[in-house]
Amino acid sequence: MAFAVSTTVAGIHAGEAPHAFASSSLNFPAGGRRRGPFHSTFSSRPPPRPVATRLLARAQLQRATWLPGLDPPPHLDGTLVGDFGFDPLGLGEDPQSLKWYVQAELVHCRFAMAGVAGILVTDLLRVTGFGNIPVWFEAGAVKFEFASTEALFVVQLLLMGFVETKRYMDFIKPGSQAQEGTFLGLEAALEGLQPGYPGGPLFNPLGLAKDIENASELKLKEIKNGRLAMVAMVGFFVQANVTHVGPIDNLTSHLADPFKNTIIHNVFDSAS
Repeated sequence: MAFAVSTTVAGIHAGEAPHAFASSSLNFPAGGRRRGPFHSTFSSRPPPRPVATRLLARAQLQRATWLPGLDPPPHLDGTLVGDFGFDPLGLGEDPQSLKWYVQAELVHCRFAMAGVAGILVTDLLRVTGFGNIPVWFEAGAVKFEFASTEALFVVQLLLMGFVETKRYMDFIKPGSQAQEGTFLGLEAALEGLQPGYPGGPLFNPLGLAKDIENASELKLKEIKNGRLAMVAMVGFFVQANVTHVGPIDNLTSHLADPFKNTIIHNVFDSAS
């Protein structure tokens, strides 16, 4: 049984009777009694925490924002996955617009993740001499033997138009694209109940988020990786415009001379 004793001696002078302790306290479990010259205080409550500890606990209870200490706008109340209060232009003040921007960001994240993976893999194959692969920003000008550029453009337009139309219809009426007769008998592949998360064996073959309503952690990981991929794509664009080579070439050049081959040197060299 732990207890704390604090005493203050008033003073003992020669020739005088010892004074009782002027102040003292004992912390026992509730139910103790006051005895002798001790002034006892009994409480089951823990001692008060230091100020620094209280401030830290208060900060932990506050919502995380993209800029520490920033008050998020009222329309971003933290209920959306990946909401860190970032909307400097106030684009999401209208609730309907906010729903559409959420879907737009999700699609851009997925395109960016696919683009980053494609650029890095093909560029790695190119620099290692595997096949005659062009650098990524020149791949669009390559002529294919099996089809003309015009034919490929029309096919891509039709396929992406079909997919985007169904995505928009699912946004207008969630779950409508999983109804029987809406997708050539393959409606089970679009059985999701939330816009942007069709699910099913086609879009969720591993079954990682069968219960999409309670998959907040997986959604957060996806949106964070997608935002990082969008930033990476911006970096690829800048690198291609400044250095005129692929990201793997830029990386090997930087590793060969880290203090000379940097973004600052490249930008100044291209401007001169």
